[in-house]
Amino acid sequence: MRVTILGLIGVMAIGAGLLRSASQDASSASPSLAPQRAILDQYCVTCHNEKLKTAGLMLDKMNLGEVSENAAVWEKVVRKVRTGQMPPAGMPRPDKAAYDSLAAYLEAELDRAAAAHPNPGRPVLRRLNRAEYANAIRDLVALEIDSTSLLPTDESAHGFDNIGDALSVSPLLLERYLSAARKISRLAIGDSTIRPVFETYDVPRYLMQEDRTSEDLPFGSRGGVAIRHYFPLDGEYTIKIGLQRNARDYIRGLGEPHQLDVRLDGARIKLFTVGGDNRGRSSGIFSSASQGDPEQERYERNTAEAALEFRLPVKAGARVLGITFLKKAPLPEGPLQPRLTQIEFSPFKGGIPAIGSVTIAGPYNATGTEDTPSRRKIFVCHPANANDNDEVSCARKILSTLARRAYRRPVTDADIQTLLSFYEDGRSERGFEAGIGMALERMLISPAFLFRIERDPQGVAANTAYPVSGLELASRLSFFLWSSLPDEELLGLAEDGKLKDPAVLEQQVRRMMADSRAKTLVSNFAGLWLQVRNLRSVSPDPEAFPYFDEELREAFQQETELFFESMLREDRSALELLNADYTFLNERLARHYQIPNVYGSHFRRVTLAGENENRRGLLGQGSILTVTSYANRTSLVLRGKWVMNNILGTPPPPPPANVPSLKEQSKDGKVLSLRERMEQHRANPACASCHKVMDPLGFALENFDGIGHWRTRDGDSPIDSSGVLPDGSRFEGPLGLRKVLRDKKEQFVHTVTEKLLTYALGRGLEYYDAPVVRQILREAAPDNYRWSSLVLGIARSTAFQMRRSQSQ
Repeated sequence: MRVTILGLIGVMAIGAGLLRSASQDASSASPSLAPQRAILDQYCVTCHNEKLKTAGLMLDKMNLGEVSENAAVWEKVVRKVRTGQMPPAGMPRPDKAAYDSLAAYLEAELDRAAAAHPNPGRPVLRRLNRAEYANAIRDLVALEIDSTSLLPTDESAHGFDNIGDALSVSPLLLERYLSAARKISRLAIGDSTIRPVFETYDVPRYLMQEDRTSEDLPFGSRGGVAIRHYFPLDGEYTIKIGLQRNARDYIRGLGEPHQLDVRLDGARIKLFTVGGDNRGRSSGIFSSASQGDPEQERYERNTAEAALEFRLPVKAGARVLGITFLKKAPLPEGPLQPRLTQIEFSPFKGGIPAIGSVTIAGPYNATGTEDTPSRRKIFVCHPANANDNDEVSCARKILSTLARRAYRRPVTDADIQTLLSFYEDGRSERGFEAGIGMALERMLISPAFLFRIERDPQGVAANTAYPVSGLELASRLSFFLWSSLPDEELLGLAEDGKLKDPAVLEQQVRRMMADSRAKTLVSNFAGLWLQVRNLRSVSPDPEAFPYFDEELREAFQQETELFFESMLREDRSALELLNADYTFLNERLARHYQIPNVYGSHFRRVTLAGENENRRGLLGQGSILTVTSYANRTSLVLRGKWVMNNILGTPPPPPPANVPSLKEQSKDGKVLSLRERMEQHRANPACASCHKVMDPLGFALENFDGIGHWRTRDGDSPIDSSGVLPDGSRFEGPLGLRKVLRDKKEQFVHTVTEKLLTYALGRGLEYYDAPVVRQILREAAPDNYRWSSLVLGIARSTAFQMRRSQSQ
């Protein structure tokens, strides 16, 4: 029976004969390897599993003196040794010095071989994902678009949605690209033939709009929404405001008058009074009450918002439409009422009114467009005269400028001639600007725009590592740090051949990280790595977690994004993700965390000290704790798996088929605690190997319920948050787990670097990338693993600056 070495390593077993013959052969060939042989001999213990014995004997052909010959296998051995997974728990283990000695030797040999014969990998042809497409449009023609409504969802791999292997192209996607290009071109140019369209912006139904909801809304406001809308032409637009309704379609909060404030770019344009018309009140504040008279019914269902529709003239361009209520300062007399649960809020029609939706329709009576950021970006010239020569000359200049940015390289005559042919078609039908619009539409469906294409240079040998060009390096940098096109400065340096200068490269990396566009590292890299994007789709059970609402969901996401952004902006150590003594809170989130003296909807930096130290770092944040829970309870497995995958870099294998569900009761009818149920589950040998690592990590976080609220009991049972890892590490609660993870800091920063490198390269890492990761970490260690040192290490690495040519 042929059992592979990889299979042996996968089950983490070193049995009889494992590595023994390899170490003997190596030491006989080189006396200097005797210490390594001695260490390996400590691993060689009696194995009673016949399958593992067979696997161990398969290593006879491996030569420890020629590690590079089996680099893929030895890299797996290094990972198992560094993470303490070899030998298996319960078998004799050498001391830490012995572990480090073996790992250091193997790493040195592997790194030496990698330096002599680098293998930077070969990224596949990669299309832009939705986020990159939207950012590229923004930077190319100064137009903000909602790519989620234009393009289908991207597939993910290795935890990210910018992985080339996963970004396939389907007939549906091609049709959507054509449709998107047509719409973007018309909006950017300001096509006067655009017909009125209706766009509706819905506010989450269960958002309790008690405080200011956006930094774009005025102080002293309550609830509402700030909408960034693009008005394509100078003309008239209709605004229709819908009020929030309860489960039976009654408008809420009409008992008292409230002032509804409508603003465009901060300037008030309308002020309405909503409610307080003193109509019949027999219907009550809950929809389950008896219905009132017909006039009251019509008012609460229809006429209360009938007047909230109006038309106004608007200049073309991106505008902020703010719709909110003026907050009433004095509190009503009487006892303070508890906050409504989601179940109570659903039928409730009392309280205060709120915004449910906003519909913008237009343009009507359009008069064209005079000046917008998009037109300034596109029309770098205007024909002096309406003749063919002047117009073609100007069109060539416009299209050359746009195409250079869109294609991320100097354009060729063939590129321009293709675009000019489309320009001529459009011009012949509707004039100069229509021709530019037609050519822009063609540019946006060009493979040179939609795909990141890297070509092997002529004359390079097959399967050989070679440096990428300066222009390719510029694109790699910009899509890594900005998820967008290179800007003029970066592109110019690449064209001049200066970008590969180490000093210039470092200066550009630091400039790009300081730019506001680097915030995409928060939304794209961190959002996917930490799984915070999943917050949009989680739906906690309102019976199990009655006080979860949309406001809390948004606060969870905002906290983690602001936290990670502060790490980048302040260039902190990546290690602080585990133990930072601060976070970002508003009143709603602080109340959920039971942290006093935080008031208002504005997020501010809050120091975590004393009894709040359990909230330090990522593991105390509601976003992480919620996405790693089930809808109605916590999950030891999901939380433990999250820590293993995203913190320790040791993802567990997939679960076996037909795993039985947890038993709620023992044989004698006793209700089992979660710990007792998991102990029974681990009694199954097929489950024990993974759960003995995952479960203790999950138990340490059990004081946080399924939406991150601190608790000391689970039902009638006290929380037991203690745990023991297979290596003997004991801990209790979040503080104890955090200490264990800090002791494994090298393992954590290794994981961070692997995730960041995966995101930067747009491909999964292979065994030949391990020396690159180690080199980045060695260079970053003196700087305490600050984010700038990790990013610079990636930008300087062979994997980022080189590429392997195609095999014959």
